[in-house]
Amino acid sequence: MIRRARDWYKDAVFYEVHVKAFRDANGDGVGDFAGLTESLDYLQELGVDCLWILPMYASPLKDDGYDISDFYALHPSYGTLEDFQKFLDAAHARGMRVIADLVMNHTSDQHPWFQASRTDPASPYADYYVWNDSPNRFTDVRVIFVDTEKSNWTLDPHRNAYYWHRFFSHQPDLNYDNPSVRRAMLDVMRFWLDRGLDGFRCDAVPYLVEREGTSCENLPETHQILKEFRAVIDREYGGDRVLLAEANQWPEDVRHYFGEGDEFHMAFHFPLMPRLYLGLNLEDSRPITDIFTHTPPIPPACQWGLFLRNHDELTLEMVTNEERAFMYYAYARDREMKLNLGIRRRLAPLVDNDRRRIELLNCLLLTLPGSPIIYYGDEIGMGDNVYLGDRNGVRTPMQWSRDRHAGFSGAEPGQALFLPVITDPVYGYEAVNVAAQTRQPSSLLNTMRRLFAARRKSPVFGRGSIEFLRRHNAKILAYVRSYEGETLLIVANLSAAPQPVELDLGRFVGATPTEMLGDTVFPTIRKAPYFLSLGPHGFYWFRLDRPGDGDEPYGIEATPI
Repeated sequence: MIRRARDWYKDAVFYEVHVKAFRDANGDGVGDFAGLTESLDYLQELGVDCLWILPMYASPLKDDGYDISDFYALHPSYGTLEDFQKFLDAAHARGMRVIADLVMNHTSDQHPWFQASRTDPASPYADYYVWNDSPNRFTDVRVIFVDTEKSNWTLDPHRNAYYWHRFFSHQPDLNYDNPSVRRAMLDVMRFWLDRGLDGFRCDAVPYLVEREGTSCENLPETHQILKEFRAVIDREYGGDRVLLAEANQWPEDVRHYFGEGDEFHMAFHFPLMPRLYLGLNLEDSRPITDIFTHTPPIPPACQWGLFLRNHDELTLEMVTNEERAFMYYAYARDREMKLNLGIRRRLAPLVDNDRRRIELLNCLLLTLPGSPIIYYGDEIGMGDNVYLGDRNGVRTPMQWSRDRHAGFSGAEPGQALFLPVITDPVYGYEAVNVAAQTRQPSSLLNTMRRLFAARRKSPVFGRGSIEFLRRHNAKILAYVRSYEGETLLIVANLSAAPQPVELDLGRFVGATPTEMLGDTVFPTIRKAPYFLSLGPHGFYWFRLDRPGDGDEPYGIEATPI
């Protein structure tokens, strides 16, 4: 079966990578596009279908690149536009797509637009940002970065007026009520799409428009603007570019960012992520099944983006106060691990480097409805350093080998890297690295490769429906995924102890479960309850084969780029 090219993202495994953190080709201590190009074979062998590049643009780096000072230039440490083009062409040659972060909501206060806006109220850029004579507008709007910002307004001494910012005070919000701003941002998108970029992960999209008496989030005017952007991109680029929304909201609010299939192609499912950790720690499947009861259907061409960790803190905005308190107790007892309303830790340290729990969480990530997004280094179980400040502790150099600088850079001994490598006894680069795990058949890296390969064999994972099965044992999570006549059964044990389960599979009588990770054939399903026993944090991926089922080939490789 050949997948349609326009919705390639439905079957893709995404990989989130920071250019400066992945590989340094020129030995200056900062990763670059040349180093990323050298690493594409590794990513292809891992099973990555699409790379998501964190901000790569010119920036003073006060917020790790999310404060953009020039949308048309790369940060000089990452290389030239020619380096970027070579990387993009090399990724496409390997069948991989590339999307990049685009910060739509705001710029750096060093951006020429803002500099002109603050110094010359008569300039064409005067209304590119949201200005007011006092901080008394939008007073009911929440402050997002409660640890550092006391208000969403900051007084600018040059213009003697207040500018609006939903994030840091050095990140003034763009004024999307100004048609010139909308045209300017569309031109930014065209610049990169013309080079062959496959789409954008659009940052902070709920906050584009402000209206008095509202939360200034998820406003109808915001959705209208986003639909206009989508229509232009579809019309001018053939409909195979993807837009991924970062909207840290409840599923019923995020649903609107899909429109009727005419807004975003994809959006992150933020509330699912903390509930995976809740269910694992409580050994209870109900937090996971419950969030799906609050997840509305989405248009057929749209897709959820699923993740376990990313470059930010593990956000706890979309949980109850009681759930947040429990998450802090279970996963962040050290005060340094907390940031804003979240936890700044990587996947492996969150679960005490427990291999079974790491694999179980990845099992759920890869089999629940949506497209999985892997954070760089999590495939080898990299650790973190919460004492580096802000979110830097989860953005340290990729650990390639036990060589100097973890094989990340050829910088001279004693030369500083952009951040220090992890050196602690458990997660340090001498113990945790790609080279060592590549040689070990049973390593986490090779296990992840096998999981990705198994997922690639079936369209059900990215396209199928889901039905959670009733069972008396709440420590077991069991669900059926179905698509175009193919049915998969996923069974996972959230407990640290072995667990039995009896499943009512009566409607599948006559089908034979084949375990997909080992091609092991299990007893044929009869009318009686189907009994399984799962080891601690164990899981099964079953394909339910009925007599006469054929093996129609399915693969992502044939999708045109």
